[in-house]
Amino acid sequence: MKLIGQVRAVRVLCEVAEQGSFSAAARSLGMTQSAVSQHVAGLEREVGLPLVERGTRPLELTEAGAVVVRHGRAIATHLGNAEHALDEISGRLAGRLRVGSFPTALTTFVPSAIARFREEAPEVVLTMVDDHMQGLVPRLEHGELDLAVIYENPVLPGGVPAGLELVPLFDDPYRVLLPERHRLARRRNRLRLTDLAEDAWVGGRVGSTWFRILLHACRTAGFEPRTQLATDDYRAVQAFVAAGLGVAVVPGLAATNPLPGVEVRDLAAGGPVRRIGVAHLSGTPSVPVRAMTAILRDVTGRGARPRA
Repeated sequence: MKLIGQVRAVRVLCEVAEQGSFSAAARSLGMTQSAVSQHVAGLEREVGLPLVERGTRPLELTEAGAVVVRHGRAIATHLGNAEHALDEISGRLAGRLRVGSFPTALTTFVPSAIARFREEAPEVVLTMVDDHMQGLVPRLEHGELDLAVIYENPVLPGGVPAGLELVPLFDDPYRVLLPERHRLARRRNRLRLTDLAEDAWVGGRVGSTWFRILLHACRTAGFEPRTQLATDDYRAVQAFVAAGLGVAVVPGLAATNPLPGVEVRDLAAGGPVRRIGVAHLSGTPSVPVRAMTAILRDVTGRGARPRA
């Protein structure tokens, strides 16, 4: 089986899967329907298995077809990246930059960096992807992003994978959110996690990277937080706290602009911290990646990180 020689046909099959029919794929690709059918039929002969369930509306893939499309999309992404890099080298394109970010960075310091980048490099096509940590690193590894604002902590599994380079930006200490009528709301000195051990907590969903860091810190301090409500929407966390439904400890960026009824307090030294940085594939980064990295370092180095 020599799929490597069938890249064009694999791309056609991917478009058929995306569009749901041969005719729609033909329109999208600027081909005739007959040509699309021929590509798919030739690919089926090479594979020796049917790849599509003909007669279904919308068209469905067979198990073999799903395998080819899954790997074909990854191949297409890498080939597209290679084509774009070659175009940049030859000077035919001004460039592009695909940036990813986790939500709290996207709502605090990242917009300032994007605005500066567009002012300094208006010829570069910049696109923005909002995703959680679980999605950003794989997108970088698969070539779907050129750069991503991410965070790390020793308790998170895997760390920064091989093949990625991380440029540190700043540390983001966790902070305490209290209902305004809470017994500790008027205390001005820094709080300890153990001060909240007997409270009801608002936490993150199972698998949340930000909450995993906090859980480890609480367990190290000798207690398990009594989490009764869970959400990864930080504004919802604040709303629950404001309603008196519990206390919360969240990354510092998530404690900016607190809702009415929420008191924000710092934690004593030794509290959980996430280290924020900007990551890209190892090797010599493109000019847009280097430019955006420098802007992010400058924006965060000037104290542009909001505080509550």
